[in-house]
Amino acid sequence: MRLPQEIIRRKRDGHALEPSEIEAFIEGLTREHITEGQAAAFAMAVFFQGMSTDECAALTRAMMASGVVLDWSKAGLGGPVLDKHSTGGVGDNISLILAPAVAACGGFVPMISGRGLGHTGGTLDKLEAIPGYDATPDRARLMRVVREVGCAIIGQTAELAPADRRLYGIRDVTGTVESIPLITASILSKKLAAGLDGLVMDVKTGSGAFMQSVAEAQDLAHSLANVATRAGLPTVALVTDMDQPLASAAGNAVETAHAIAHLTGAKREPRVQEIVVALGAEMLRLGGLVADLDIGRRRIEAALDGGAAAEHFARMVVALGGPHDLLERPETCLAQAPVIRPVPSPAGGFVTRIATRAIGLAVVELGGGRRRAQDIVDHAVGFTDLCGIGGVVEAGDPLAFVHARDEAAAARAIASVQAALSIEDEPAHARAPVLARIVAG
Repeated sequence: MRLPQEIIRRKRDGHALEPSEIEAFIEGLTREHITEGQAAAFAMAVFFQGMSTDECAALTRAMMASGVVLDWSKAGLGGPVLDKHSTGGVGDNISLILAPAVAACGGFVPMISGRGLGHTGGTLDKLEAIPGYDATPDRARLMRVVREVGCAIIGQTAELAPADRRLYGIRDVTGTVESIPLITASILSKKLAAGLDGLVMDVKTGSGAFMQSVAEAQDLAHSLANVATRAGLPTVALVTDMDQPLASAAGNAVETAHAIAHLTGAKREPRVQEIVVALGAEMLRLGGLVADLDIGRRRIEAALDGGAAAEHFARMVVALGGPHDLLERPETCLAQAPVIRPVPSPAGGFVTRIATRAIGLAVVELGGGRRRAQDIVDHAVGFTDLCGIGGVVEAGDPLAFVHARDEAAAARAIASVQAALSIEDEPAHARAPVLARIVAG
């Protein structure tokens, strides 16, 4: 067996790794025989040299096999096991709305979610803003909640793809997040370990995405669809817009509150609705629950409008230890920042561009994300009522509201938002939420 440093050197020098080399490295990572420095060097080598589809498939399989693979065949579900995964962005709280909507339509969704990476928010961090919510249940509890409720949005447990969990944290702090092979293997190892019947990928592109150009996003979408399909998991990828925050909220508790408002119908934003409906329709079609996407769209819309999606979300929260009255009293259940300040617009005009990555980094600066893997997240901080592209403002109007721990942090965040939004005399139009649909081939 090659030494870890030899495997790193071969990849650094541009050689294709054999499956046995990849398996040996991942086994060493899982058993903690490989140091963090070696894991970081491996990630950096892959970042610069890339991987072939065969290498990426081998890496995915090795990370999947590093832990337990769920078997739903004896769970008595009575429906397909489905999931969705997003490559990450700002204001992306879609999972909190989508999983219960699909469950309300007859799907079973064991959604294994991650923490924030770089400037992007993590679904797991949003869930941990809910008091008492067990985001890392044991396997028995996960399977029970999925069987009884239809969905369970959780974090990666120690049993599922443990090699990925270790590499995931290292990528976040070593500047290797954007590597297509590493993204592909990270996502799909967890999804394959979850024992799915179908997967829909939401691949973000734009100023707030890791893949900033549509071409890069399509490359990643093809990688995900091809590797997943090769591994026996039917997968469709949608390329979606992240040239502005998806929701008008960015942060953990504030995005959770925003998702609750969408589920209950208190406030629904068209871009969020379109992404939820498009992804949900794909999931229902992959699972054989509808004959075509148009029927799927109508089913998801009905689950939201009729309250079934909200009901499934509430049941999931309670089943995983959260409060019974979260939907009725989110403002008292979720953490509130002590300082809330408006971001005054420096000029009047139209919002034409948003440096969305800068918004995400401003959330991190407030304490709502991580600089180091071990950092503790402040769930209360972030932004609400963010102005979108095409918005019209007068000088002094609020571009957003900052939720901060203190006045100094609020002042820095105000300056960050003002610098991130371009205001001009002529209007600009936002891109469509869904830009492309990618299947294997």
